[in-house]
Amino acid sequence: MKPSFKPFIVNMGLAICAALGSCNKSAEFSSTANTSSGTLATSTAVAATQAIAVSVSTNATGTTASSGTSTDSVYVVNTCTPRQHRDSISQSSLLSAITAYLTTNYSGYTFQKAFSVKDSSGTVQGYIVIIQFNGSPVGLKFDASGNFVSVLEQREGRDLTGKGYHEGGCFQNRDGNLRDTVSLSSLPATIISYFASNYATDTLVAAYLTKDSNYVVISKDAGLYATQFTYTGTYTSRTLLPARPGKGVVVDQSALPSAILSYLTTTYPAYVFDKAFSFSSNGTLIGYTVIIDANSTRYAVGFDASGNFLKVKTIH
Repeated sequence: MKPSFKPFIVNMGLAICAALGSCNKSAEFSSTANTSSGTLATSTAVAATQAIAVSVSTNATGTTASSGTSTDSVYVVNTCTPRQHRDSISQSSLLSAITAYLTTNYSGYTFQKAFSVKDSSGTVQGYIVIIQFNGSPVGLKFDASGNFVSVLEQREGRDLTGKGYHEGGCFQNRDGNLRDTVSLSSLPATIISYFASNYATDTLVAAYLTKDSNYVVISKDAGLYATQFTYTGTYTSRTLLPARPGKGVVVDQSALPSAILSYLTTTYPAYVFDKAFSFSSNGTLIGYTVIIDANSTRYAVGFDASGNFLKVKTIH
């Protein structure tokens, strides 16, 4: 193994939103909503961002909440347009295409809530589904036929307006400092030993510490892999990530084709770039894999040489 390793204007705006049939439902929100950090998410901010409160298992500082508790301090935003409205629906009412997508891409997920999105005539324009996956909420948008559209951005209540995050909050990594990155030299000896014994030809390229204090190690050999360990260094799982056959080389975000950057921005709003690889065969570029964090869930996204999307794999 290679160890390389303003009040009036706002009120007017709300009135216009209401007249247009805004997304917000009075049953979903009161005028204010408590957040775990003691701040308030106003109905004004909720209306402005077409937000949906989601239950989380971590508080605003990113530490695990007490067993059996949850808060509504996190919101999924930009769920529809002011001319549309949401209607709550049951899990059993979801289209089979949506259910299949969730099962394939978020194995072991727990359903939280879902909505149909309709225009002023009552015609369904799409769906919003909120799930719990690996201790974090995930909000997904689908079109009227059940095709996946995007992973919706999340914000804490205090950050519904503004840049969308604050230092010390759930999504502080959006400042680009990647506080959850672990240097390969700092990995527990048990993890290093596990690779030496079981995947000796792997080259370790990146490691992350999840909010539940577990480790995810990215390595490459004949393929690209994400191997997960508990906080004590005990192996739990290994996932083959989408990658093109050939030699993989780490590349900077600035080196990625504009088509890839555009896809990621559209599909994973407010995502945080982690790592990228280009793959070549006999000197010819054949594709890319990009690892990103989108609202505390990590994804490996595969593209061809021109930057066209091929496949995505949820890591954690």
